[in-house]
Amino acid sequence: MKIAVDAMGGDHAPQAIVEGILLAAKEYSDVEFILYGDGEQIKPILGESYNTDKIKIVHTNEKINSDDEPVRAIRSKRDASMVLAARAVKEGEADALFSAGNTGALLAAGLLIIGRIKGIDRPGLMPILPVIGKDDQFVFMDVGANADSKPENLLQFGILGSYYAQFVLGKEKPKVALLNNGAEASKGSDLSKKTYELLEAEESLHFIGNIEARELLSGDADVIVTDGFTGNAVLKTIEGTAFGLMKLMKSSIMSGGVKSKLGGLLIKDALGSVKDTMDYSKHGGAVLFGLRAPVVKTHGSADKVAVYYTIKQIRKIISSHVIPDLVTHFETHPKESNLK
Repeated sequence: MKIAVDAMGGDHAPQAIVEGILLAAKEYSDVEFILYGDGEQIKPILGESYNTDKIKIVHTNEKINSDDEPVRAIRSKRDASMVLAARAVKEGEADALFSAGNTGALLAAGLLIIGRIKGIDRPGLMPILPVIGKDDQFVFMDVGANADSKPENLLQFGILGSYYAQFVLGKEKPKVALLNNGAEASKGSDLSKKTYELLEAEESLHFIGNIEARELLSGDADVIVTDGFTGNAVLKTIEGTAFGLMKLMKSSIMSGGVKSKLGGLLIKDALGSVKDTMDYSKHGGAVLFGLRAPVVKTHGSADKVAVYYTIKQIRKIISSHVIPDLVTHFETHPKESNLK
């Protein structure tokens, strides 16, 4: 497996990106990494003893910044680290693209350079989220690739998400739900109502109906579908709430006197488990799903641990062959699904 890495994307690049790649390279002997970025910055982080057969550097001084206009940047910065990495995937020199950089630019690179699967109208951004109280995960799509969506787009998100849940997460018959403001089929906007009808009529999907935001992390569904604007707002609310609750608990324990601090020591392991469950970095990145190759985005503030777990996720996606299966399916049966 070869993974093209945008080493200059993200708030802590290239330090965190390269350190995460080193962690992954130690564990996965079957993965090669091609780092695109400033070699003068990358080499000191790699050190003298890194395996040059497993980690290669393609030098470029150009990069895409977080405030760059996505499409313009992809077209004008032809030697940017993200663009070169995407081109390597397009030309078959790498199997997947990884970046912590500008999300809009990564989507543009995926669409304009790598290309979407024939039959897919719009790829979606799909993170993997934890189920509270269980050692389980579910997929949530779309969380920002498309602010405006049509019912047909959400139907495709359901099919794409089901493929991922089945082939990558190992769900035998993925349960698909539509995020809505009520469980009844009559609830929601016109988009929700029309999407409900399409999902219900799709025989290949195990559609279980609407799901409310408060039930999102319950594990009732393996795939939850929504439009990009709603999904992005919900995802950031989950992240902010998790961070706020952990901060509040720590503050309460430290300011509550000797008894509270002793109690805090007694439940330290339990709190650590909660933190790990809600830590998005432990669940990998968000997949730009619907493209002709795996393109995975981790958080801009990702540290080396988040990078490591995202590489672990990409390796699993490549080995599952889910993308080639999707390409074959949508190109040969554009109006059907062959989910088992």
